Amino acid sequence: MNSFEINKIITAILVTILVVFGIGKISNIIFDKDDKNIVAYKVEAPEGSSVQAKTSESSLDINSLLAMGSIEHGEKVFKKCKACHSIKQGGGNKIGPKLWNAMFRPVGAITDYKYSKALSSYGKEWSWEEMNGFLIKPSSWIKGNKMGFAGLKSEKDRASVILYLNQNGDNPKPLP
Repeated sequence: MNSFEINKIITAILVTILVVFGIGKISNIIFDKDDKNIVAYKVEAPEGSSVQAKTSESSLDINSLLAMGSIEHGEKVFKKCKACHSIKQGGGNKIGPKLWNAMFRPVGAITDYKYSKALSSYGKEWSWEEMNGFLIKPSSWIKGNKMGFAGLKSEKDRASVILYLNQNGDNPKPLP
């Protein structure tokens, strides 16, 4: 092997290393933002889009939404929630607050649970409409809350969970 071939091999290795590191540096320059903790760019749905229209549509007609659900189906769907929430009377907090008597109590009202600032300062109560909106997508309904649940897209599932939560309280409210 002569020195010319060795030079070609060394040059190929060096060029490959420069290309690999160079692409990383160039992409950092192109996509650099002021906040260094951004992992992805957030894309909001434009106003009047079908997603927002569907959300406001379902929250307007709560009577027909609740008619879609059943307490029995709500108990099945609520199994997703049991990993983080207790529904038993006298049950304790888990990762999330206990949900006995959750309907029509103020948001962030459990004194022995540390809520996020967003939920503590929300200032509303868990009405039919509030619970429905929250269950669609918690992170969008109350911005800044720490609940990591993606939400329930199915109207029947949401209605059933709301009916189940209403049933699991000291004084279940009559349907609107």
